[in-house]
Amino acid sequence: MNDKFPIPENEVERLAALRRYNILDTLPDTAFDDATKLVSYICGVPIAHISFIDENRQWFKSEIGIGISEVPREITFCRYTILESAMVEINDTFLNERFKDDPNVTGGFNVRFYAGVPLTTPDGYNIGTICAVDHVAKKLDENQRNALSIVAKHVMAQLELGTKNIELDAQKKIAERAVLAKDRFLANMSHEIRTPLNAIIGFTDLLAQTHLDEIQSEYIDNVQIAGENLLLIINDILDLSKIESGNLTIDSEPFNLRKTLKHVYNLLKVKVLNDVEFNLYLDADMPDMVMGDQGRLNQILVNLVGNALKFTTEGEVTVSVKKTDETDEDYSLRFSVKDSGIGIEKNKLKTIFDRFTQAEESTTRRFGGTGLGLNIVKQLIDLHNAEIHVKSQQGRGSEFFFTLTYKKADSSQIAAKTSSSNNLGELKILLCEDNILNQKLAKSVINNFGFELDIANNGEEGIELLTENKYDLVLMDLQMPIKDGYQTTEYIRNEMKMNIPIVAMTAHSLVGEQERCFSVGMDAYVPKPFKQATLLKAIKTAMNKENEPKSGRRLDLSFLEEMSCGDEDFKKEMIQIFVDRIPEQVTQLQTVFNQDDADAVKRLAHNMKSSLDIFMLTDLSSYVSTIEEEASLGRLTSEIKDKIDLLHCGIEDAVKILKEL
Repeated sequence: MNDKFPIPENEVERLAALRRYNILDTLPDTAFDDATKLVSYICGVPIAHISFIDENRQWFKSEIGIGISEVPREITFCRYTILESAMVEINDTFLNERFKDDPNVTGGFNVRFYAGVPLTTPDGYNIGTICAVDHVAKKLDENQRNALSIVAKHVMAQLELGTKNIELDAQKKIAERAVLAKDRFLANMSHEIRTPLNAIIGFTDLLAQTHLDEIQSEYIDNVQIAGENLLLIINDILDLSKIESGNLTIDSEPFNLRKTLKHVYNLLKVKVLNDVEFNLYLDADMPDMVMGDQGRLNQILVNLVGNALKFTTEGEVTVSVKKTDETDEDYSLRFSVKDSGIGIEKNKLKTIFDRFTQAEESTTRRFGGTGLGLNIVKQLIDLHNAEIHVKSQQGRGSEFFFTLTYKKADSSQIAAKTSSSNNLGELKILLCEDNILNQKLAKSVINNFGFELDIANNGEEGIELLTENKYDLVLMDLQMPIKDGYQTTEYIRNEMKMNIPIVAMTAHSLVGEQERCFSVGMDAYVPKPFKQATLLKAIKTAMNKENEPKSGRRLDLSFLEEMSCGDEDFKKEMIQIFVDRIPEQVTQLQTVFNQDDADAVKRLAHNMKSSLDIFMLTDLSSYVSTIEEEASLGRLTSEIKDKIDLLHCGIEDAVKILKEL
């Protein structure tokens, strides 16, 4: 025993348990105040409190009838209560040998009655008390004692909940940092791999157009296939990032469905083993031309058919397409990819479309792949408002099937598509690019198009050439020294007042970058490595001033709909508040960042997050979380400036969409 007060045997551990809750010296809390009022009411006493006891004091989290925040531990009744495992009740302190001469009995708070229940942690440490005190002697009945014990358990539950919330918040911040790390990794990987791959694929395409003998052609074909496979893996990872943020959309343009299916067949038949029969069955009633996204259908089928061929060593793989319905406006088509390969276990069928999941743990080692293909296929089919199904039996094979609805393409749309291939004539183009290999590749490709090309090694050189010469178009790399593509474009638009078409070219192909390109005044966007047809299409788009760059952003208002409970006025009010306030807050955020005011950056980013979450703008919400986290650490880096710029572009895009609703 201590001379001043008794000390529990587990005092060190008890104090450690108390500190885990971070409750000492915190602000008032309604939940604890309500519990104190309840104790006062249940026991019919003028004094009640919830308190915690550290080394030297009893600190009151909530109190009625005391009027102070803490008292020395040595003068408290509760110094004894924390030694017990159950409620301590003193009906009449005048009759209690331990307390009859206590200063708070003979005077002070005039304690005549005391009932205290220890606040016990789940691991058994008494960190505080909940008490009822009166100036007259009394005795609690059984119901009052039970109620007091229940309130004590409720208080501990509140403490546990607070701790769990703190832990969840910490885990959330860790997760947000992980997302940031993932984005950094994807961006770096994309840039580092795409830059040399751009040169490999580009020069291989150019080489394939020269006169080659049979063996050389075979070698070139092999290099092209290897390059395309590597590009497919990179695109899988980057498409996943776009899908997650809601920024990947399904286009609607006229395309030849039969040609697309035959192209997929011809592309993949080179992978077919000798013992495998590869078939393509197309319904005679199937339309030739439809309105839809040719590239995404191609991606879906290449993944599914590629898998079927990979997992089938003998037997057959069959792709079939059948028209199941037709209306005045559209066609419904059932796509099926069936194989006689290794099949899938019944208990794996539910998870086969999950990310990084394969039917067997050894699959990646035996057959290769990222484990992303089927997940991306499912999400792409979801974006078509359709569902994919699978039937499989281990050792007997599998069938993946889905039904897509395509709008009918009328003759005017088909004519417009055809006319887009018209020759642009002679163009003089300026390329701003710092990578020598990419410069040489672009020069060869542009010369093949019949255009003239000048090259600038950075943005400043590009600006200088623009002042000296007349150009029809600029190809702008985004990552350059001295002045990058964004800064250069802003200078061309704002300082030089030039409306020359500008096509962005970058090895980064991540969410938000296209929006930022269009926001600073670029007219088209080409990710590296580019195919010659893709680059030519982008040049045509930029040269046609009627083709304004369109936002790829989609807004998900499902959470707002749920909150509004059908109240359209509430929904409109929330949208108007967002439109009025959020752009202004982004502008303020840019201002305080430029002023190097980390606290203001943190506060503004924090305030914006809930609004972005209401409108399900997950990518923008991730940006402000990162900005807030870095600002709280005092790190206002150029990377955070990029996040703020991307946020600004994304908000502008979202506001435009909301104004059109």
